[in-house]
Amino acid sequence: MPALQRLVVSLSETGRGLPRRFWWLWTATLVNKLGGFVVPFLALYLTADRGYSAAYAGLVASLFGLGSAIAAIGGGVLTDRIGRRPTLLAAQLGTAVSVAVLGFTDGPVAIASMVFLVGLASNASRPAISAIIADVVPAEDRVRAYSLNYWAVNIGFGVSTAAAGVIAAGGYLTLFLLDALSTLLCAVVVFVKIPETKPAVTATERSEPAVHLGTVFADRRFMAVVGINLLLALVAQQGSTTLAVDMGQAGITAAQYGWVISLNGLLIVLLQLPLTRLMEGRSRTALLLASALLIGWGFGLTMFAGSSVWFFAFTVAVWTIGEIMNAPTMTALVAELAPAQARGRYQGVYSLSWSLAMFIGPVGGSVLLQYGGGAAAWGTCAGLGTLAAAAFLLLGRRQAVERVPAAAEPDRAAV
Repeated sequence: MPALQRLVVSLSETGRGLPRRFWWLWTATLVNKLGGFVVPFLALYLTADRGYSAAYAGLVASLFGLGSAIAAIGGGVLTDRIGRRPTLLAAQLGTAVSVAVLGFTDGPVAIASMVFLVGLASNASRPAISAIIADVVPAEDRVRAYSLNYWAVNIGFGVSTAAAGVIAAGGYLTLFLLDALSTLLCAVVVFVKIPETKPAVTATERSEPAVHLGTVFADRRFMAVVGINLLLALVAQQGSTTLAVDMGQAGITAAQYGWVISLNGLLIVLLQLPLTRLMEGRSRTALLLASALLIGWGFGLTMFAGSSVWFFAFTVAVWTIGEIMNAPTMTALVAELAPAQARGRYQGVYSLSWSLAMFIGPVGGSVLLQYGGGAAAWGTCAGLGTLAAAAFLLLGRRQAVERVPAAAEPDRAAV
């Protein structure tokens, strides 16, 4: 069977039974990520094109993470209060404007300020997207749905990073404007095709205590999952910051970096669907433990890459397999832990772990690389991945993350 035909069959089998609103959201995500040029190339743009130091690039990336952290909480609260659709539309429009303005911005303070605003606008959409999927997809199908959404993100990521390396050779401004345009098109699809999905409050839920942010932070099992994810997110953030700087220092060109990092998206496009089918019915603890080791040690192997483009590509392949296993499994777990009326807040706090990693990770990785070399930076990644794997094993033994049987799985699983 030809490869394209196998891909169509695999997509059909993985996506069967999912509602139409999910597929419109999937399409909007794909359109947006096909033009997601700026963030993966931001560190390279600041150091190679604008001549700023690696430390400044790390600081700017951290400001992006700070904006994302604020947006994770704010976007989660707004998703539950005013609705999924208006939150998503406001976030997409704000992202389009801020990315376009960033392309014309000059000066270290002005650039840093605009990157903060880009992080603030762009990450506000994450809780809304995750909540919409949880609203419209039954609990037993959510791992498949989140896998498909992650697949769309990485189709766009793979295409955009490969194209961006070529486009950047003619000037980075085009990257910023195309990124803004794709985000605007995403907002149009959401406006036209995706209605509000926020569940109506039932009489029973009205009589129950309201779920506030404090309630979410007091959920110890959920916060344990968030804490472990923070460890892995700190490692994953090195892929768009420290890795770019390390490869640049090793003499790797922008086009070569674009090719290597696009391998991440390409492998996800090729492997996400078949691996999702293989993951069905597997122990959740085993999947999360294996993914943590692959992510941590995949980045850890970078210390041996030297100036070899092919070895850098090999390390990307290793941690990409870990991502494929980890991302949908974790997101579906968060959806199961969250009450229907607090999905935005739970997804927002989960996104906060990624945002904090965006804030802490670039500075930490840049400092380790600058003062300790590759052994310190990438060795730390291996250590964090091992620690996360041990934590998943401990939670699994306490039955904190094991799958509830599908026949008895309620909307909020007793995890």
